[in-house]
Amino acid sequence: MPPAGAPDLISVVIASYNRPDALDAVLRGLSRQTDRAFEVIVADDGSPPSTAAVVTDWAERIGASLGHVWQEHREFRAPEISNRAVLASRGDYLVFLDGDCIPRPNFLAAHRDLAEPGWFVFGNRILMSPKLTESILRDNLEPENWSFAEFVRQRRRRLINRLLPVVSLPLGPLRKLNTGEWRSVRTCNLGMWRSDFEHINGQETTYRGWSPHDSDMAVRLIRAGRRRKDGRFSTGVLHLWHPDADRARLAENQAIFRETLASSRIRAVHGLDEMRNNTAAGESQSMAAL
Repeated sequence: MPPAGAPDLISVVIASYNRPDALDAVLRGLSRQTDRAFEVIVADDGSPPSTAAVVTDWAERIGASLGHVWQEHREFRAPEISNRAVLASRGDYLVFLDGDCIPRPNFLAAHRDLAEPGWFVFGNRILMSPKLTESILRDNLEPENWSFAEFVRQRRRRLINRLLPVVSLPLGPLRKLNTGEWRSVRTCNLGMWRSDFEHINGQETTYRGWSPHDSDMAVRLIRAGRRRKDGRFSTGVLHLWHPDADRARLAENQAIFRETLASSRIRAVHGLDEMRNNTAAGESQSMAAL
């Protein structure tokens, strides 16, 4: 049984852009969760209709409420669409997942077990090679169901980068070491209380393109008194290969993050509040609850 104070409903927010085959595999992984008290919101940063078609296809099969939030694609705006998805969600606990990170069947059960007031939980991932990724997507392989022996075989073939994320260990108090460290936190596998996300005004939407937006959020959470809990050896996901993201705005985004580090700011300058105000003013946004 989950510990006392565990969340009632988990909202899984999946950041996705124009990769329907990968999203299909991620939704398949979520359909197989042992923990069923969850909903899914696909945070779509302006994909063509093929992504909506995948969401529609899974609506009756995933076994949970499935929503699709879409915004026009104007550069890579993952923080903004993630904020929009959170506003469309209902859960008291949020799990952020990338649209190319396949969860294993115990993923949400592990996040629920680790959820604790005052803490946020970061997890890790196995990186799949281009060759293995192509095979998974082309041949409809189901790595979320692979045995540990199969992962060992893939490692020996050098088709994955490591094994430890699929090893399950209790760890106990070891999960609460380095509680003020933000550097390893990534939104491809991150759990937090909705109230904490709202307290820091969500993700900072000033970032465009590849950026340290997840580090920015972690820094502000820690300043707000929330502590980092280690979800490794429990919540690991399977990250499909993708080409390197465009880093054209890297210098600009690093400057934004340095300003955050130099400040004492807790709340995003441009975050959830701005999303609420813009939506109330009639800003264009699409949401389909399926």
